[in-house]
Amino acid sequence: MRTESVEIYSDETNRAVMRHPGRKFPGVLIQGDTLFTLCAMADEACAKDGSNKELDRLRSALLDLLLHYKIVLGEHDMQLPFDERPRFLER
Repeated sequence: MRTESVEIYSDETNRAVMRHPGRKFPGVLIQGDTLFTLCAMADEACAKDGSNKELDRLRSALLDLLLHYKIVLGEHDMQLPFDERPRFLER
């Protein structure tokens, strides 16, 4: 872990906009519990729509972010801000 300054353009809850050093454009910070909820929503949409390739790609991208988040928190002995549901990891 390291500490750096970021430019914060908005710090609204669940809508923070900031620019990381070295990046040209700002990004949106998604809190871990919100990311988990987005994964749940994508998972439900895929379950309802069956074999929709676009939904599957969206779900996969969100799950990739969630897995990275979980790995990073684990590496720093930090607790997850949500209760895991194994069904996300089984598919």
